[in-house]
Amino acid sequence: MRGPMSVTTTYTVNGMTCGHCVSSVTEELTAVAGVTGVDVRLATGAVTVTSTRELSRDEVRAAVTEAGYELVG
Repeated sequence: MRGPMSVTTTYTVNGMTCGHCVSSVTEELTAVAGVTGVDVRLATGAVTVTSTRELSRDEVRAAVTEAGYELVG
């Protein structure tokens, strides 16, 4: 039996302009079941999510939308 699986996916988020934006997106994504880490790059809009399972794009989009931003693609 293998140890816990770790899945890392990078998304692009539009509309983030400051540290508060980063905090909001991080907070909402961290609340998604299975998410173990969130790394936001404000300059590029890249958001890397690490989780214990494959996340659906809809789950990620819902969290980003809840934070007040737009998932690209």
